[in-house]
Amino acid sequence: MTRVKKGVHALKRRRSILKQTKGFRHGRSTKERQAKEALLHAGNYSFAHRKDKKSHNRKLWNIKINAGSRELGISYSRFINALKKKNVSLDRKILADLAEHHPTTFAKVLEAVK
Repeated sequence: MTRVKKGVHALKRRRSILKQTKGFRHGRSTKERQAKEALLHAGNYSFAHRKDKKSHNRKLWNIKINAGSRELGISYSRFINALKKKNVSLDRKILADLAEHHPTTFAKVLEAVK
């Protein structure tokens, strides 16, 4: 059998890791061992925070809807309750966008459910 030297593949692996950690602070962007550890942690955090992002967005939408509805004289909980009773199937993301960017349309929706 012919002799296989691993230098090419090892160098490629190292370059790949260092390329992924570009922009990290201190030795994490230049030293192989620290870079590999930083990448492992970064992967764990990104996985966990992809889940968290959903709840953060929902909280933000609720705040925006509450602000928009209170300007028009109704609380968030009464507004959501009225939407459910009238079977209006607008989700919170859409309602928050309407409250923030299209207040006249949001006011029409609120009048429709009152």
